[in-house]
Amino acid sequence: MKRRRKSSYTTLIIVAGVLTYLFFFHSPFSGILQKGSSPEKRNENMQTADLHNSIKSIIYLYFSNRENTFLAAEETVLVHSADAVDFAKKIIKALINGPKGEFVRTIPKNTTLNALYITEDGTAFVDFSKALSENHPGGGASEFLTVFSIVNSLALNISTIDRVKILIDGHEADTLAGHVELRNPFKTNMLIVR
Repeated sequence: MKRRRKSSYTTLIIVAGVLTYLFFFHSPFSGILQKGSSPEKRNENMQTADLHNSIKSIIYLYFSNRENTFLAAEETVLVHSADAVDFAKKIIKALINGPKGEFVRTIPKNTTLNALYITEDGTAFVDFSKALSENHPGGGASEFLTVFSIVNSLALNISTIDRVKILIDGHEADTLAGHVELRNPFKTNMLIVR
């Protein structure tokens, strides 16, 4: 009788141990229950989740031709999340990196993107470092191409963007580098694209 009871307790303890293991490590709640895991492990899990949620899009970036007289579209592939702001930031960073082909960059090399957000009415506010204006080669045509390189690259690739407002170092600027006014948001301009 004692042996049977002892055997039942042992079986009960084993079953309880197996159920506990399954609950904590193989249930849908295991991620929640293991919040105390290391930050490295959580970051690794988040990066894996990002890879599964990423989208690969063929987009067109607008750069200047060699004579600096019009914009031309360069096709490229970007991997991004479904978030429009993330997508827009990646487009701007690709513009800053410059063209891969025969076209000419429209944004000075050492320019950085400070911030970017999109309002509900479809206006993208793009805040660049001072290098965008301070290191710009200047001239009305060149400034015009820079502005519409940014505007067209965003608005023609992201359907939720209708207009683009360019900021310099967190502030509204009167002009980009002395010629093109930046006070108002810009809509796309296809007349300067060839």
